[in-house]
Parts: sequence; structure tokens; C-alpha cells
Amino acid sequence: MPKTAAESPAGAGGYAEKLQSFAGRTLLPRLQASTRDFILGLALTYRFTYQELRQTAQAARDLEMWREWPFEPLWADLESATPSHGRERKKALLRGLQERLRNLGRGPKTYPESGLDPPTRRRVSLEERQTDKQVLGLCPAYSEQTVCCGLHTIDAVRGCPFSCSYCTIQTFYGDTAELEADLSTKLAAIELDPDRRYHIGTGQSSDSLVWGNRGDHLEALLGFAADHPNVLLELKTKSDNIRYLTEARVPENVVCSWSLSTDTLIRNEEHYTASLQRRLDAARSVADSGIRVAFHFHPMVHYLGWRTDYSEVAWQVVDRFSIPEVAFLSMGSVTLIKPVVQEIRRRGGDTKILQMELVPDVHGKLTYPDAIKLELFQHLYRGLEPWHGGVFFYLCMEPTHIWERTFGHAYATNEAFEEDFLGALL
Repeated sequence: MPKTAAESPAGAGGYAEKLQSFAGRTLLPRLQASTRDFILGLALTYRFTYQELRQTAQAARDLEMWREWPFEPLWADLESATPSHGRERKKALLRGLQERLRNLGRGPKTYPESGLDPPTRRRVSLEERQTDKQVLGLCPAYSEQTVCCGLHTIDAVRGCPFSCSYCTIQTFYGDTAELEADLSTKLAAIELDPDRRYHIGTGQSSDSLVWGNRGDHLEALLGFAADHPNVLLELKTKSDNIRYLTEARVPENVVCSWSLSTDTLIRNEEHYTASLQRRLDAARSVADSGIRVAFHFHPMVHYLGWRTDYSEVAWQVVDRFSIPEVAFLSMGSVTLIKPVVQEIRRRGGDTKILQMELVPDVHGKLTYPDAIKLELFQHLYRGLEPWHGGVFFYLCMEPTHIWERTFGHAYATNEAFEEDFLGALL
């Protein structure tokens, strides 16, 4: 290959200084040393702009995390297949690199039989703190542009010890989880309209059950539910830490829900959570205690073998639970805000959660194309056919047309959805 201006003595020095000045603002420092040095060499050869360096480092980071092609042989393959020269060659190579990444995302991802290596387990400590934060708020995903249930949230704890690759909690909270001190006082100060019904969940900023009854916070939440019979209080979990619930006096307006995934996804993307069987066993014990249960298939993930795996989970829940025991079931797809995407790449490690075709939804969040969502939702819904007409089904954060093509109907307004949902459950 002929020397470029960057390789010549006249051009190399100034550009090399500029390269070092903006390399630290990319993912280059987080790459394996050999890959980092290789990309720096490419940058000198082709005089990458900042944006070109950033995109190349991001592509290399994705390839590392996905355990797909190593970057160097992929680039060598691109160079051998790119006949152009000069600036056109650089543009063609970078276009080719992005196309390779898009192609890897368009098809169903493949997880290794042995599973991806989990990240080092995070040591998250729980500390009681007196804060001036409001504990009650509207679900941050609420929108008039999608069909929403009007969920409110109580942030009794902020922070989680699990390491789910896609989760927003570890993006916004560190290695210290914050438990609201004297939660019962804050709950008692909440003013609710006695003539209105509410759906309130506690799994937005932490797993609802993983901490047990530390700081008596579950006791306080159950007391809040008992004081407000117009509230459907939902405790959402990926754990099997149910001892307190099965021994406590639980009001009838409390629902314990489990986020369910396939064994493949739990092993590869939901690290240090309870296994599928432990979650189902825990749900069975809770239902046997007379507490209503619910299930969330969220996020559903498209990968090689997903149809068989989701059919198996659907069969298990239908086989193990009766319609009167199940309050509701929701479905949702991978949906990521941009700060979470950035944090996933910053953390690194083995994960294929970003190996998908990322398209913006109505809010600019990144998710699957509609065709993939419909495949996922329709397949699971068919697998749960014995519960049709008896269990309340809904989609999370999806627009009207996705509802219509999944269920054959949609709600005209969020208020109509909320009224129907709570009317069926309270």
C-alpha cells in the first residue's frame, strides 16, 4: 500500500498529537491492548477524524462483547475486498465495517452452549439513609404516545445487587444501595385520591424482594397496602427471596410478580439472579400462600432458538398455575435509552444484548423493528392460549398498532387501559 500523508514525516507529528488528544474520549482505552494499538495504527494510516475513530472503537468494542469476529482479521478481510484507493478507500472500509456490524445485528444472535462468561460479581451494600427524596412518582416510561397502564412507583430502595446486562438500575446507581430510612413515615404522608384506583410498583429502582425485609421496608409496604385498599401494590422480582411474604399477613391487594426469561437468557444476560426454576418454584410457594402472582416477559430477546425456549417457559407457567392465581401477564421487548447503551459498552464483558438491529421508537429509545417485536409477542401469546380470556394480558411501552396485531384490540386512551386493568384486579 502506498504511504499516506499521515505516514510521511511532514504529516505524522501533528496528527499523532491530535490523535492522542481525542482517543481518550472514545472507547479505545477500554479495548484489549492489541486491538487498541491496531486501531491507533489504522488511525495514523488513514487519518481518522474523531467521529471515525469513535465509530471504529465502538465497532471493535461490540465485537469484543459479542464474541464474534476479532477486529483485526475482520479489518484485514475488508481491506482485501476493497479495491479503491485514497480517501475513497477509507470511506469504503468504514462503510464496510458498519455493514458487517449491522448484518451481525440483523440476524438472530447465537449464544454458546456453555454460556458467556459472567462479569465479576458486584458487591453492593445496603445502607439506610434519611433522604429528602420523594418516594412516590409516575413510571418514567409513561407516555401518551404508547398504550400505558398508568403505573406509579415507590422507590423504597435505590440500587440492586444483580448484574442484568440490559438493566438501567446499575447505570444510575453505584455499589451502595440506598434504603429509605423510616419508610413508613414517608408512606403515611402520601396523599391519594380515595375515589381513584392506583397501580403502584416497587421494582423500578431495585428488585422488590432481593433485600428481604431489611429495615422493615416490606413490612412498611404491606402496611401501606392495607391502609389503601384502592391500591394494587406490585412487588416485582427476579429473586426467590420470599420467606418474609410467606410468613407475613399479606393484604389481598398485593401482587407478587416475577420477571421471566428463558434459561438461555438468564444464563447469559441476567447474571446472579435466580434461575428460571427457582423463580417458578418461588412463585408457586407464594401462590400456595394465597397471594396472587403475575408474570412479566420483559425484555423478550430474539436469538437462535428463541421460539422453542419461549414455548417451553409458556408451557411451564400454564402447567403450574391456574387462572385464578394469576393477576396479569405482560410482554415487552428490549428497549434501551442511550445512556444505558453507552454504559453497556463502557462496562464491557461478554454480552450480546446490543447485537440487534437498534431502531428508535417514538421517544428515541432504541428497540427492535416492529416485525421482530410482533414475532416475539405473537408467538408467546399463542403459547399462553389456555389463559386467553381469563388472565389480563398487556404490552409494556408499545404503540397501538403493536397491540392490535398482537391481541386484536387496543385501548383508545391510557385512561381506558388503566380503568380496565384496575377494574379487573381490584
